[in-house]
Amino acid sequence: MRLQSLLMLKGCRNLFWRFLPFTARVCARRSLITRSSASLLYHPPSTHSQSFLTSRQTSVLQHSTVRFSFTRSLCHSGHCSGLMELKEVLQVLEQLAPLSLAESWDNVGLLVEPSKPRPTKTILLTNDLTEAVMEEAENMNCDLLISYHPPLFRPVKRLVQKDWKQRLAIRAVEAGIAVFSPHTSWDSVKGGVNDWLVGGLGSGRVSVLNQAIADASHNHKLEFMVRSTEELNSILEEVKACDSGTTLHYSVNRSDSCGIHVSVTCSDSALTPSVQTLLKHTGTSQSLRILKLEKPPLLGHGQGRFSVLDNPVTIATAIQKIKSHLGLSHIRLALGVGKTPESSVWTVAVCAGSGASVLNGVKADLYLTGEMSHHEVLDAVAKGTSVILTDHSNSERGFLSVFRERLAVRLPETVTVVVSAHDRDPLEVV
Repeated sequence: MRLQSLLMLKGCRNLFWRFLPFTARVCARRSLITRSSASLLYHPPSTHSQSFLTSRQTSVLQHSTVRFSFTRSLCHSGHCSGLMELKEVLQVLEQLAPLSLAESWDNVGLLVEPSKPRPTKTILLTNDLTEAVMEEAENMNCDLLISYHPPLFRPVKRLVQKDWKQRLAIRAVEAGIAVFSPHTSWDSVKGGVNDWLVGGLGSGRVSVLNQAIADASHNHKLEFMVRSTEELNSILEEVKACDSGTTLHYSVNRSDSCGIHVSVTCSDSALTPSVQTLLKHTGTSQSLRILKLEKPPLLGHGQGRFSVLDNPVTIATAIQKIKSHLGLSHIRLALGVGKTPESSVWTVAVCAGSGASVLNGVKADLYLTGEMSHHEVLDAVAKGTSVILTDHSNSERGFLSVFRERLAVRLPETVTVVVSAHDRDPLEVV
């Protein structure tokens, strides 16, 4: 009986080592596909010891180190089995377009979270969450619904059936469907909606109209002098207690006969107590300077785009290019004063959705956006700028197919990403 058990154990080990390279190759293929994309979801390999390996088997493993690391890094989080938790998908979405890029007034991120977690197997992309799209999501047993526009925008005091948006939120909860909205974070991010939209007119030198600014935690610099290292250490401990929520950043610039020059950065909330602390010390109170730090720009990110076209086109050609790019048969045109369909377009300013607030005052041959008011169009035309309006969501919807590819390549093959077949702009030309 003991001999039979040993033979069975040996057979199982041989079977394990025979199929290990095959398993590793399957997972490695998926990892290589993911690695070829712009940003990589990296899962550090496990450091658990493999104490059950014999010395001979360890030598075999060393020849398969790379392949085994792919297997372990992906399977460790359940990816090889096709299981992916909602929080993991949210991490991927954050890498593609950080929510910090969204406008302060916007309502982005996870808006509906099911009470019972389940693996994410089907993701539905839509520009707007409507009754038809929700029914589509329910029929396909959708796990995560990504709605570009947030279906819940204003504060909600009750969830009742008479309000159509609240009704959709109730249905999502009942069906266990998570709802996520990126909105202006997709507009702002480099390579996002606005870059895609301006790309429809051809290549050019593209810049951002409203530059995104980094969300810096330390906004003020305090400069002062101390007489000795002992005094410096004592003051730094006191200042550190004023800003316990963040890491204290300081530098000692130079030491001369007058003392030691020190710079400390702090947050808005810590400014007043930090200054009060420094004023208690005679030396620092006399030398104290307070500087306001500018937040650094996030190059390539922000609202709206301005392009100087490499190859200028006529307004008539621009119309055809935009129709083709957005898949539309009709768009609306307002010719600038003194312009004709054959006038050249060298510069174009775009803003997906309702873009007047971003485009206002920008000097360009052509404005491209979803919608503008009657008087906003008149103002632009009077300045000689032609305006093309596509209707609001038509300037955004086409990006969903682009994003589907970017998202799918970063997820396991068993996660299906689908663009809604029932999502459409509520307006049509009749």
